[in-house]
Amino acid sequence: MQRRTFVRDSSLTLGALSLLNQKTLALFNQDNPWKMKMLRNDIGIFTEKGGTIAYLLSKKGIVVVDAEFPEQSQHLITELKKQSDKPFELLINTHHHGDHTAGNISFKGIVKDVAAHTNSLANQKNVAVAQKTEDKQLYPNITYGDSWTYKIGKEHIRTYYFGPAHTNGDSIIHFEHANIAHMGDLIFNRRWAFIDRSAGASTKNWITVLDKSINTFSNDTLFVFGHAFDPEKVTGNKDDLKAMQDYLSRMVTFVEKEIKSGKSKDDILKEKSIPGVTEWQGDGIERGLEATYEEVVQTVM
Repeated sequence: MQRRTFVRDSSLTLGALSLLNQKTLALFNQDNPWKMKMLRNDIGIFTEKGGTIAYLLSKKGIVVVDAEFPEQSQHLITELKKQSDKPFELLINTHHHGDHTAGNISFKGIVKDVAAHTNSLANQKNVAVAQKTEDKQLYPNITYGDSWTYKIGKEHIRTYYFGPAHTNGDSIIHFEHANIAHMGDLIFNRRWAFIDRSAGASTKNWITVLDKSINTFSNDTLFVFGHAFDPEKVTGNKDDLKAMQDYLSRMVTFVEKEIKSGKSKDDILKEKSIPGVTEWQGDGIERGLEATYEEVVQTVM
């Protein structure tokens, strides 16, 4: 009888503890909705809402790549200050979209320099003027073209620009010592990509950009992706770049074939899949189809 009572009471206690732990975890996640993870050397990533952020905690200072939104970037800054007493030396934007640059403003007065491709700065300014949000921007004070280098401590940072792709201002940020390359939105890992024609995007050249990326970096390079269908898979290797390239190639081929067969733009946008593309998921397939249609229609007809 006592044993049954013990088992019953123990079960109730374990159940209560389990429920308590679940509630505690839920409250923790609510208070700390972001995730931080160290990758190699002193480089880590931060994810919450928006494009993946990378950061370097050098003994000479802190470098951050992309900034998500103001609330999220403030979370990042607060956490990095707990981990390092070094100054914020550099913020780099992979491109201009708000989920990568709106958080720049949180770095105002605390970061020494902000850098981005020349086209990224132009796009950021154009969007801010159109949306009347100029007062909420922290613009890059350093711009570059095809390449730019920056040294801090043991780390050498090199940027690469291979031409229009997701926009006309996407650059790759390579931490050479750690061999980590932040691809920004050049990679939507297994998630339908946004192709911003209003900012000079090119689906066809995106394929070329990824080809150049595959040939530029080593097989040991660890890549950071702007977005992923699975939030846990915002890092990867060359196979992920090749898969993204294959998806874009198949999309171009599919749209060209549909146009030649007499399909209208509206007909094409009704498609829910692309032949041969099995891994890409989520919302937004029509955005890629529309952008690709607009790019190729004049050359096909």
